[in-house]
Amino acid sequence: MENIRLFEPAQVGAITTKNRIVMSPMTRCRAIGNVPNDLMAQYYGQRASAGLIITEGTSPSPNGLGYARIPGIFSDEQVEGWKKVTTAVHEKGGKIVVQLMHTGRISHPLNLPAGAEVLAPSAVKPAGHMWTDAQQMQEFPVPKAMTTEELVSTKAEFVTSSKNAIKAGFDGVELHGANGYLLEQFLSPISNIRTDEYGGSVENRARFVLEVVSEVAEAIGKDRTGIRLSPYGVASDMPHYPEIDATYTYLAEQFNQLDIAYLHVVDHSAMGAPKVPIEIKETIRAKFKNTIILAGGHTLETAEAELQSGLADLAAFGRPFINNPDLVERFENELALSADLHMDLFYTADGKGYVDYPVFQ
Repeated sequence: MENIRLFEPAQVGAITTKNRIVMSPMTRCRAIGNVPNDLMAQYYGQRASAGLIITEGTSPSPNGLGYARIPGIFSDEQVEGWKKVTTAVHEKGGKIVVQLMHTGRISHPLNLPAGAEVLAPSAVKPAGHMWTDAQQMQEFPVPKAMTTEELVSTKAEFVTSSKNAIKAGFDGVELHGANGYLLEQFLSPISNIRTDEYGGSVENRARFVLEVVSEVAEAIGKDRTGIRLSPYGVASDMPHYPEIDATYTYLAEQFNQLDIAYLHVVDHSAMGAPKVPIEIKETIRAKFKNTIILAGGHTLETAEAELQSGLADLAAFGRPFINNPDLVERFENELALSADLHMDLFYTADGKGYVDYPVFQ
């Protein structure tokens, strides 16, 4: 296949990328005390040949730190930690955006700092369990339904953290509206049973997400703002509902009006989830005029095909970047990818299975 487009530069809002290969956001749980560190700077620096790196999910609030050892970007100490990461990537000519992930109800009090709460659109308990360092696997609790005041303060946290991201040297911000976290929890009539203006109709359920995106775009520039979406995803107990197509059609239209830099659409079918129908990808492409990144189990060939079809402008790769820090170089030079992937070390606390994967010998 002629890999014409994958190695071409792209313009993603205000960000110029040297190729169209994106490193997907991947939770790695190395932020001890929720603060980014030298190990994380080394990890991202090793992968700076990607056209664009999207960081692991990073909380805009103490209330959003649902998982053990995930980073935040709401304190001065966290901003300083992230500066090490952005410097490491920029020194190698890479571009990096932070993914803001508020976990909402996908959380446990044992993972939260003192005074933080498990918040969600509604007091609907998700099915399943979550790891806590203190007491291992625990059932999800019933979250607290957000008050009107908490809606306002949470939006403000997203805005402050986005400004912190620019201060820390990030090239932009991706809001995590996928995988069953807080923003997607508002979109679904199963996790959102509110009776105020944030619940009920498709438009009402989309309201919080659109307000967050709009306020972040105003704070840091629409050309540095993106969002990740997972239509038809089931991660974090998100069952399907009849208005999925209507929801994502409406969102694509509204994001187009907000003129944000990009939409990042993920399909988890490679990991056993339902496939995202081609029709909704085509609808999003038709409604949204700026950059679209498609993610989900890509090979070099499928990524190139998505670009050639016009459905995507950039293609994101997740797991291959874990054990192939030089993934771009391997693709470009038609070198074999490493098959050595230690899944048991994905979420551990140290450098093993994190920064010790070799480049091609």
